[in-house]
Amino acid sequence: MTDFHGKDGRFMRDDVVIVGGGLAGSEAAWQAANRGAKVTLYEMRPKEMTKAHKTGGLAELVCSNSLGSSDPLNAPGILKEEMRRLNSLIIAAAEQARVPAGSALAVDRDQFSQHITRALEGHPNIRILHEEIEEIPTDCFCIVATGPLTSDKLSQAIRAATKSQHLYFYDAISPIVDADSINMDIVFRASRYDKGGDDYLNCPMTAEQYNAFYDTLMAAEKVQPKEFEKTPYFEACVPIEVLAERGRQTMQFGPMKPVGLKDPRTGVEPAAVVQLRTENIHRTCYNLVGFQTKLTYPEQKRVFRMIPGLEQAEFLRYGSLHRNTFINSPQLLLNTLQFKARASLFFAGQLVGVEGYTESAAMGGLAGINAARALAGQPLISPPPTTAHGCLVSHVASSDPRHFQPMNTNFGLFPPLANSPRDKEKKRRAMSQRALEDFDAWKTQSRLS
Repeated sequence: MTDFHGKDGRFMRDDVVIVGGGLAGSEAAWQAANRGAKVTLYEMRPKEMTKAHKTGGLAELVCSNSLGSSDPLNAPGILKEEMRRLNSLIIAAAEQARVPAGSALAVDRDQFSQHITRALEGHPNIRILHEEIEEIPTDCFCIVATGPLTSDKLSQAIRAATKSQHLYFYDAISPIVDADSINMDIVFRASRYDKGGDDYLNCPMTAEQYNAFYDTLMAAEKVQPKEFEKTPYFEACVPIEVLAERGRQTMQFGPMKPVGLKDPRTGVEPAAVVQLRTENIHRTCYNLVGFQTKLTYPEQKRVFRMIPGLEQAEFLRYGSLHRNTFINSPQLLLNTLQFKARASLFFAGQLVGVEGYTESAAMGGLAGINAARALAGQPLISPPPTTAHGCLVSHVASSDPRHFQPMNTNFGLFPPLANSPRDKEKKRRAMSQRALEDFDAWKTQSRLS
C-alpha cells in the first residue's frame, strides 16, 4: 500500500483498515471494497480465539443461527430489504445458506461463514490478515467492528480513545413496550414530587397486586448464563428478580418505589409503581425503568403483563443481561458512525449499541460506505430516519446518553406516520412502504450503486 499526506500533514495509508471479521466487519469490508477502496481486514482468529468462537472463519455465528424475521411487514424484514438493495454480502450469504424456519431467515452457520469468507478472500480490493490488533490505527481511515467479545487489550485502547472510565461490559437491558399497547385508563403520567414535568408513565399497584407480582416473579424461569458470562453484577445492573430475592420489599425501595407519586384517580400513593420512560422523542415506545432481567422471553411476557396497564403490552424488545462491549455512541459518534474526536475513525456493529446479527451488519455496511467515501474525498452520508437503517442510526447517534442501551430494529424507533391508520397491519404496511421509498430516494440522491 502506498502513502499520501492527510489533511493534518501526516502520512496516511491509502487503504481502509477494518478491525474485526464478524458480521459488521465483513459487511464493512464488502461495501468499502465494492466502492473502490483498498481494504485491509484484520481478524485475530484462529491465532487468538475467544471463549465463544470455534473456528477462524469470518462472520461465524456464535449464538442463534437465525437472523430474524424476513417478513417485509416487520421492522427486521424492512432492514433486510434495505440491505438487499445495497447488495449486502451478509444477506446474500444468508439466502445461500438458508434453512427452513418459517418467515425467519435462519442459516446453516458453517455454510454461511464459508460463503462470506470465500467472497472476501476472492475480492481483488481486500486483503485479510489474521493478526490481533492491540491499538487503534491512526495512520488510515479505520473501522473498529470487534463486537461483544472485544479483546482486553483493544478494549483498553478503545477506553483511552473515547476517554471513558470503562466500556459497558453488561447489557443491563429493560424491556421496551409499544406505546399503543399501554392501557392509559390505568397508567398516569407524572414525575416524582411533580419535578421535571410529566416525563414518566406510572403503573400503580395495590399491595395485593404487588404481592402477587412478587410471588410470580420469584417462581419464574430464568436464562442460565454462558460460562464466560458468569461474572459478578455491577450494582446498577442487578436484575429485577435478583433484587426480589433480597427480600419481599426490596423492589419497593428500588425501581418500584412509590414515594412522591400519587394516583390521580385515588389521590393516594400506591403500594408500588412501575415507571415507564420514553425511548424516543415521538413517545412511541417506553422502557420499564429498572427492569433489566434474566427471565426467559415467554416468562417476561407472562410476568410483566401482570403490571397494571401492561395487560396487553406488545414487547418491542425483551430485557436481558449479558456480557457485552459497547460505547456510549450518542456522546461519541456522528450519524455517519464517525468518531467525533477523530475524523478518520469509525465504529460499527454491536459495538455502537445495536442488538442483533442483521443490525450489526447494517451498521458495518454504513461504516464501510462512509469510510470509502472519506478515502475518496466525498461527503459522508446518513439514511433518513424514516428508513430502518436511519432509525437505527438515530438511536445510536441521538439517544439520551444518560440512558443509552443497545436496541434491535423495531417499529417503535420509526417516526410516526402523518396520518397513521388505526389498523395495525395497515399501519405497518404504510411504514414499510414509506421506509423503502425513502431509502430508494436516498440511495439515488447519494449515488449509491
